Amino acid sequence: MRRTFVEFFAGGGMARLGLGDGWDCLWANDHDAAKCAAYRENFGGEDLHEGDVAEVPPSEVPQADLAWASFPCQDLSLAGARRGMGVGAGSRSSVFWAFWFLIARMAREGRAPRVLAIENVVGLASANGSEDFATLTAALASVGYRWDAHVVDAAGFVPQSRPRLFVIAWQGEPPEGMLEEDGAPRSRALEAAFAAAAAMGGAEAKARRALRLPTPPGRNLQLGDIVEDDGAPRWRTAAETKAILRLMAPRHRARLEEARAQAKAGGRRVAGTLYRRMRPAEAGRGNGTVQRAEVRFDIAGCLRTPAGGSSRQTLVICEPDGRVRLRLLSGREAARLMGLPDADRLPKGYTHAYKLAGDGVAVPAARWIAAHLLEPLLDHMDARDALAGESGRAADVALKAAAV
Repeated sequence: MRRTFVEFFAGGGMARLGLGDGWDCLWANDHDAAKCAAYRENFGGEDLHEGDVAEVPPSEVPQADLAWASFPCQDLSLAGARRGMGVGAGSRSSVFWAFWFLIARMAREGRAPRVLAIENVVGLASANGSEDFATLTAALASVGYRWDAHVVDAAGFVPQSRPRLFVIAWQGEPPEGMLEEDGAPRSRALEAAFAAAAAMGGAEAKARRALRLPTPPGRNLQLGDIVEDDGAPRWRTAAETKAILRLMAPRHRARLEEARAQAKAGGRRVAGTLYRRMRPAEAGRGNGTVQRAEVRFDIAGCLRTPAGGSSRQTLVICEPDGRVRLRLLSGREAARLMGLPDADRLPKGYTHAYKLAGDGVAVPAARWIAAHLLEPLLDHMDARDALAGESGRAADVALKAAAV
């Protein structure tokens, strides 16, 4: 059975790609012109509303099985200002409430989506002492949704460390087979968030149902597999490379030397990524902060954009001849780290392409959530509604027979 969805904060359509061919998009929204242009190139623009979600009239949003919302994370991320989701105070993450106004209005009209998928950084669970999370889930419960939350790391599918929080809400009780065993552990941040939600008291605090979500099976794609040789940003000069490597603390320098040794011994290049971050100065070197270059060779660090409070990620290549080469991660490489297919058309211009990738949801993580939570919940609702329909028809037959 085909499913329908509406996608808020659609960006480049990564949730749409993750949901897959079994889903039909009825409506999508984003305010970023470059992202909307890329969305149209890949999916057409018939169902896309470009503009501020706060200005969308409720009557424009069609009824669908699912509403997906990957709302801005800048004020929830550990790399950002952590202003939270409160309306005002310059918080971009407060735009969630504009989305919620539409869903609540649709609920009052009897046409709310049967399932919601709300995705953001893990910081949503802890922002403002978990008060934001508790308020969000109370809003879900206030219009009759049951809910649960899981953290899924894209590293289970692609070579990027990208843990994300998925809050899933649905109508009615879930099937017994989807429920998690009592006491099954979640992350410390989630447990604290659940406790904050429960502390709000009242019937709304009892709306959570713990759903079981399998652990991702692990990835086959490695960091070296995403590197492109053509059309990438320029390589740093020898002098620029030397200056950046001097920013490494001993632990990161040791990682680099180990990778160089592996490249020489194996006769093949070894790929890593590097971020420049501000860190506290070492003891005896002042009380301020210093810039450090931090490298890893297992997987890429979490993609971020400058709006998220971080520098762009640098690609590090250790060649078999001992050379170390550096350049910025390309837009296409960033897209591959998000699970986007190479056929997907990216925005023109490096900054726009990198921003589209860094602001999105990892495609295979969205597919994992859809396969193990969204689709089984909808299957259960369909079966429940069909059974209710059969019971109603049987009652009608019995009433008619009694009348005769």
